Amino acid sequence: MTEPGTFYESINEDKYLLWYTDKQFSFSFIKVEQDTMAEIRSTMDMVMERAARMAERAEDVPADQEIEQRGMRLIAEFLDGKQLDLMDLLQQEPSADQMAMRRGMAKALLRNIVLPRDELLMQSSTTAISGLLDLAGQAGDVGSVCAELQQLLEQYSQHKKQTKQQLDDAIRAQLAQKLQTQMEEGADLPAIDPTMHPQYQKEWEQAKANLNEQYTQAFDQRKEILMQRFS
Repeated sequence: MTEPGTFYESINEDKYLLWYTDKQFSFSFIKVEQDTMAEIRSTMDMVMERAARMAERAEDVPADQEIEQRGMRLIAEFLDGKQLDLMDLLQQEPSADQMAMRRGMAKALLRNIVLPRDELLMQSSTTAISGLLDLAGQAGDVGSVCAELQQLLEQYSQHKKQTKQQLDDAIRAQLAQKLQTQMEEGADLPAIDPTMHPQYQKEWEQAKANLNEQYTQAFDQRKEILMQRFS
C-alpha cells in the first residue's frame, strides 16, 4: 500500500521505476534507462518543492478568511431559498468572529446584485438586497443605498425596453421611407418587421452594451459604498 504524498522507486537490473501518489497529482509508472536517473531525481525534487509550497499555503489561510467563507456559504443557502435570520445567525457567533462573518455575508450578497437580464436575476438581486438590509440592522445609510440599488434594478428593465422600442421605431421608419420610394403612389405599406433589417442585431447589441456599461458603473459605485460599511 502506498502512502499519499510519497515518491516510490525501484531499480531492476538496468531499468528504473518511479511513481508518485498524491491527492492532487497522479503519475503513471515511468520506465527509463538508469542513466537518466539523475534527471528524474531533479524533476522529483521540483515536484516535491511545489507540493510543499501548496500545502504550506493551504495551512496558512488566515482564520478571518475561513470565517468569511463560512459566512458566504450561509448566504448561498439564503439565496437558494432557505429561510435564515441572518442577524440571528451572526449574533450566535463568538463576538471575536462576528466582524469577519458579517463581512463574508456582505461580500456574497453584493456579488449577487447584478444587472437583471432576466426574471431570475431580478429575483436573486432583490433577495440579496433584502439580506443586506437584515444584516445592516439600524444603519440608516445602508438602507438608503440599498433603496438606490433597488431603484436601479427596476429602472434597468424599463430603460432596456425603452431603448429597444426606440431602435425598433427608428429602423421601422427608415424601412418605411425606403419602401415608399419603391411603391406606387397611394399603395398601402406592408407590415414592417424592424428585426429583418441587416444592421438591426448589430445596432441592438451596441445599444445594450452601452446601457449595461452605464448601469454597471452605477451598481459598482453603490456596492463599493456598502462594502465599506460592512468592512
